Amino acid sequence: MPVVDPSLNSVSVAVEPVVADPPRRPRRRPARADVLAIGAYALLGVFVCLNYWVDVQHRVSSHLPTDHSWFEWLFAHGAYSLRHLENPLFTARQNAPDGVNMMANTSLLGVTLPLAPLTLLLGPQVMYALYLGGALAATAATSYWMLSRHLVRSRGAAFVGGAFLGFAPGVVHHANGQPNFVSNFLLPLIVVRVLRLGEPGRWWRNGIALGVLVAYQVFINEEMLLLTALACLVVVAAYVAQRPRAAWARAGTFLAAGGVGAGLTLLLTAYPIWFQFNGPQSYRGLQGGVFHSWGEDLAAFVTFARDTAAGDVAVERTIGLTEQNSWFGWPLVLVALVALVLLARRALAARILAVLVVVFTVAAIGPKVRFNGVETAIDGPWAYVPDDLPLVEMMMPTRLTLVVAGAVGVLLALAWDALAGGGRPPVPAPRAAADDEARPNAEPAPTATPARTAGPRRRWLRPLGYAAIVLAVLPLFPRPLPAQHVDPPPHFITAGGWRPYVPAGRTLVPVPVPSNVHGLPTLRWSALTGQQFPIPGGYFIGPNERGEGVFGAPNRPTSSLIYATMDAGKVPPLTAENRRQAVEDLRFWKASVVVLGANPREAVLRELMTALLGPPQRVDDVWLWDVRGLV
Repeated sequence: MPVVDPSLNSVSVAVEPVVADPPRRPRRRPARADVLAIGAYALLGVFVCLNYWVDVQHRVSSHLPTDHSWFEWLFAHGAYSLRHLENPLFTARQNAPDGVNMMANTSLLGVTLPLAPLTLLLGPQVMYALYLGGALAATAATSYWMLSRHLVRSRGAAFVGGAFLGFAPGVVHHANGQPNFVSNFLLPLIVVRVLRLGEPGRWWRNGIALGVLVAYQVFINEEMLLLTALACLVVVAAYVAQRPRAAWARAGTFLAAGGVGAGLTLLLTAYPIWFQFNGPQSYRGLQGGVFHSWGEDLAAFVTFARDTAAGDVAVERTIGLTEQNSWFGWPLVLVALVALVLLARRALAARILAVLVVVFTVAAIGPKVRFNGVETAIDGPWAYVPDDLPLVEMMMPTRLTLVVAGAVGVLLALAWDALAGGGRPPVPAPRAAADDEARPNAEPAPTATPARTAGPRRRWLRPLGYAAIVLAVLPLFPRPLPAQHVDPPPHFITAGGWRPYVPAGRTLVPVPVPSNVHGLPTLRWSALTGQQFPIPGGYFIGPNERGEGVFGAPNRPTSSLIYATMDAGKVPPLTAENRRQAVEDLRFWKASVVVLGANPREAVLRELMTALLGPPQRVDDVWLWDVRGLV
């Protein structure tokens, strides 16, 4: 067997599974390095969520407390749906009586339903913190598997790349209350399956595997699935442009397998997708296309993210309060650019990564170019994208940089692997050479030459390269997510004191009525009691009178009056019309009882509700208005 020169040429063969036979390797037990890598990822996941575990029952995200509470509510929804055998695609436990279309919201059904038994056992607060750290670690682990089994030989390279893909600054940023954006553990598996669609003789199996994975990802995060699909499209197009003959030779198999995958995905998701766009409380686009203005600031690419070791909260006052999806810091940007230049000369995979970086960096700019917090007069690409374009109507341009983060993670693995020597290429040299003979336009396979002894130059280049990568990545080491205290629900709620007052078919109206701005504690009343009673209002996206998506329920006169009183800190002059509207709203909500618990605005809210509904009762630790006689 000839010895292969461990040069950068070996990396170029790694992308060949797009159209060629992938290497067949015997099944084997995970190596010790694999176990250590996964263990390290798990420990890092616990570390990131450390501030929650200090007091898991009474801590929520400091940055997105309402989102945190929403996802606690989602875990409770999964448990409630399974326990009561109700349709999980819709719920009337929030926004009563209209309900919420769960497919038209970020519902995380692919997670909350399988984990429902654990939620019933541990509660949604524990389940949220447990899952959040687990999702981060699982994404790093599947990324490690993808890299170590399909792209690089060095376990160290796979570990570095997997760690970045699982814990990149943009991913950790979304861990502040948005676990759907850290639930990316299926995406590396989907990418591998897409790149294997051209494998001869396995089109049926590969198509089925892809279809199942894509269908499941629909119930985790459709937006990340769309970003992955766009990235795969760019990867395949870049490969075809550089290897047209090889791509043509496998086109039939690729398309057949892709057709099987698409057909199976459609079969498995047809009804849920139909329900999302045509079921009750569905909508078309967001009012005003508000997401389209969220482009990435160019300065953000070289800035350290808030939740990293080198980050600083103060930088947000310069660049602005936006999603921190790139925020790589200047050392990593510099190292990535140097690695791309050095690897792209001889590695096809690196050239494809370069295309990904350029395409998605430009696309993430948004409708106007922004730099260091200043919006310029220069149009960005999204200035030419209609607000109501299907599939992308709810996308934020800045989130396209999550694809750039993925490309950077793979690039780090390739660079580390090149420094380590790369081992043998994934395709044995004789077979690769034979394949190149059939593809005259392809790059030559690595030639069988005697192994070279590392000279003085390579002796100092290798540690220098390792040091550059480590020094670029270390400042991005995540900090524990910031958390804040939140008061528990009233004992009246948790102990079931409400039960005699709320018969079947009626609602409990908490004050304030939950919304996307007010009522974080009262939304948790529903989540932490297992959604045992329905509530009006809530935190979700639903249709307005024109069928456009808006955040929260349309305000009723009484809920608007409650919010205005909270903001002003005093009760406005009330009229008989206000009292009539209050009764009308309670009838609409099918209310049986109105409940006010401990609240910073408790005194003024009690004064308001007393003026509208009469004197309350003090029951346990709440003020209660029994309105069954009114409605």
